Amino acid sequence: MKKKRLAIAASIVVVVIAAAGFLALLNKNWTIRYASMGINWVRYLNAPAGTIEIERASGAATGNELASKAVVRDTGKDWASYNKTLTSDRFSPVAEITRANASRLKVLCTFDTGKFTGFNSGLVEVQGHLLFATAFDTYAIDPNNCRPIWHAHEHYALATPADVNRGVAVMGGRVFRGTQDGRVLAYDFATGRKLWATRVADPKKAESTPAAPIGWNGMVFIGTAGGDFKNVRARMYGLDASTGKIDWEFYLVPKQPGDPQYGPEPPSPLDGSTWHNVRGAPITGGGTWTSFTIDPKSGLLYVPGGNPAPDFAQGLRKGSNLLTGAIVILDAKTGAYRGDFKLVPIDWHDYDVSSAPVLIHTAGGRDLLIDAPKDGHLYGIDLAARKLLYRLPVTTIENPRVPFRPGVSIHFCPGTTGGSEWNGPAYDPMNNLVMTGQVDWCTTVKVAGARKVLSVKDYEAWSAQDTVNPYDTWGKTDPVFHWGGWLYAVDADTGKWRWRAHTNFPIQSGVTPTAGGVVFFGDMGGDLYALDANNGDKLWGKKIDGAVGGGVITYDTGEGERVAAATGLTEILWPTRITSAKVVILGLS
Repeated sequence: MKKKRLAIAASIVVVVIAAAGFLALLNKNWTIRYASMGINWVRYLNAPAGTIEIERASGAATGNELASKAVVRDTGKDWASYNKTLTSDRFSPVAEITRANASRLKVLCTFDTGKFTGFNSGLVEVQGHLLFATAFDTYAIDPNNCRPIWHAHEHYALATPADVNRGVAVMGGRVFRGTQDGRVLAYDFATGRKLWATRVADPKKAESTPAAPIGWNGMVFIGTAGGDFKNVRARMYGLDASTGKIDWEFYLVPKQPGDPQYGPEPPSPLDGSTWHNVRGAPITGGGTWTSFTIDPKSGLLYVPGGNPAPDFAQGLRKGSNLLTGAIVILDAKTGAYRGDFKLVPIDWHDYDVSSAPVLIHTAGGRDLLIDAPKDGHLYGIDLAARKLLYRLPVTTIENPRVPFRPGVSIHFCPGTTGGSEWNGPAYDPMNNLVMTGQVDWCTTVKVAGARKVLSVKDYEAWSAQDTVNPYDTWGKTDPVFHWGGWLYAVDADTGKWRWRAHTNFPIQSGVTPTAGGVVFFGDMGGDLYALDANNGDKLWGKKIDGAVGGGVITYDTGEGERVAAATGLTEILWPTRITSAKVVILGLS
């Protein structure tokens, strides 16, 4: 039987390679996508079942001892934004599913898009519409029975091989999203009719807008990605929600002569003085590719800043590269610079700040900014004092300071696909715990010489890895299944972990604690879990389909609490089981 399976697998690989050769004549991005699908299909022939292990810190409090004085900022039963609230806390006040009855969870319905795609969309549930997106499609379905309400499709050429989209925003009867060809779109909430489209990026330069926008005060906020491609400089935008008019444009790395201007530019501190690039190395980086956070009281917009490029050849850009690897703070109305928190001081590992920060008021009375970049640490920043309160390692850390040099292979953890990716931390005010999901996966890099790195053409992938294998462009990852995931539950005031869960598949999904004392999340093996938020005890777990790499949310439209999860992530960088993108909705039996 094993020989037969291997023979079938070999035949499939041959067919895929032949098809890829044909597609290469048509479109390089599609070639890479379909070739990776064939390889991943073979990898998953003998994939292990999902496992989870729980560990509690010695002397950690549990149960009623954790009663909190922290503030629950949102009591609504909808899930109205990418991270539930504009402050990104991801806490759901819905409490029908509890520690006592979570074992009765079952799948109620599944919506299958029929698309094989990098499905890591956040999920938004508003007024009886469950909304999500793929690279080309936007969907609204019934949040209780999965019946379609409307579907909008766009046809265009991909800017890069990664056909991903992180989701939508809803405000004022409109649905907003970005595209992989550099536009921002608005649809009618009730019908899906397209209302406007605004270009903010150039796909011919590998620029795109995959991030999930957020809406506030009549404006929509989104940034551009593509900072991993040579000579691409990312920007952040504020647009009028009614018309799509660009109100402001802010460059996240120093603007250069000849760069486009799509909208009015507020004053900026960026002048290139913190880069010190060698001749022939253009300032590159700063992409935004997840989502954003707003403090509605102050009107401040918090933008996670992407990595500088090239990734691994630090000697080509010897400065601190201001605003990359940082939380950039802007005036939401005008786009004016208001400050930043530099979390990754000097980045040569692709350790960008990739997820939206969380703004919380803790049980100890502190106002904190919490975030988890790709460097494998959880950061707590005291906003009043504007200083770092703690920096806790939350996944495997190895060789973070070992310099790269040509011809030498360096193994480091987290790798370029490790740490916290597009879904950031959550905050549970019921027990004052910050929760963060992590990827435990390492990478080996052998950096190329300066001449080879500088010879890369503009708008091509620019990592400085010395390889001819396109799958190793951002380093050679450890073998598939030599990986894992962590979910850490950390005291928001002290930065000390109370409990942690280790899975044998990476945790990329949204993490959602609820007022019922349950925290929901999924892993890249397709497993969805419900744990006791107080102590990490496993209450329920089930494989629901393919990789759970997008939104995991809860809500109640009046028919009882539901849990919805985005499953079926199929993408180049992630060796996952090949299956179509789906949304699975669960409830109590």
